[in-house]
Amino acid sequence: MRHPVKADKFFTAKEKEKIQRTATHAEAGTIGQIAVAIVDQSSQYREAELLGSIFLGSALSLALTTIFFHGSVWFFIPMAFLFFFPFHLLFKAAPMLKAVFAGPGRMAKAVRERAIRTFYEKGLYKTKESTGVLFFLSLLERKVWVLADKGIHGKIHQPTLNKLADMVSRGIQAGRASDALCEAIAEMGALLAAHYPAKGVPVDELPDEIICEPGATCDTE
Repeated sequence: MRHPVKADKFFTAKEKEKIQRTATHAEAGTIGQIAVAIVDQSSQYREAELLGSIFLGSALSLALTTIFFHGSVWFFIPMAFLFFFPFHLLFKAAPMLKAVFAGPGRMAKAVRERAIRTFYEKGLYKTKESTGVLFFLSLLERKVWVLADKGIHGKIHQPTLNKLADMVSRGIQAGRASDALCEAIAEMGALLAAHYPAKGVPVDELPDEIICEPGATCDTE
């Protein structure tokens, strides 16, 4: 993933416009509604900051006391305490370091929970027939989650949504994030049109603009 680019700068203005057009087109033949959200990270990972700061501070203290003070515990403990603080600042300034100490399981859970929270915080559950679909991208964790409302799960199940998420993830890793996202949105639109076709004139109930931090939507200008 292109990192450390912030969420609101991850896609260019042209890419954002293309994604919006793709979402609008995908919704044209279905009652389904598609939204895209992107965040810098899904959690602050405070425990990873603490664990990493303690580990690195202790490791540096151990190395110095071994070299200069014959491994004396009386030097090791105060030095480890003092080194904790600069390493803690380092973890805050360089969030990518947290990933080493947070672990893949913790990060996967955080992304899933943040996707669900975003779905409700942004009111994506308020569609008339509960047919909202969210493509959620979390940059620090380099993960994508596709979440669908209860009106979708009758015929389009989570394994199918996971395949679309994998499609976007692979595209991001290959340096073609916007193209992969557009392809996944178009495929989602085709699935929705097949199982949940439009009834009369389509109504756009969710924003086609990308939802991202720190504001409500990513500015296309």
